[in-house]
Amino acid sequence: LSSSVENGRPPDPADWAVIDVVNYFRKAGFEEQANVFQEQEIDGKSLLLMTRNDVLTGLSLKLGPALKIYEYHVKPLQTQHLKNNS
Repeated sequence: LSSSVENGRPPDPADWAVIDVVNYFRKAGFEEQANVFQEQEIDGKSLLLMTRNDVLTGLSLKLGPALKIYEYHVKPLQTQHLKNNS
């Protein structure tokens, strides 16, 4: 089982629970923002559906961190997920 889990999270973000998403952003250095993903109950499936606008305006995050979260984390995860599942 442990081989299919990276850092305690399933490898495919679509399988992440809310806590996996939260831990992912905490590890990425977004401690404060990670809590917002928890409050908004964003699991992996929700994360993969988020648009740039959702991240920038829907979460009430500061713009700087929100841009980084989207560009360097949400977008690459979405791209990777699409590649792995096409």
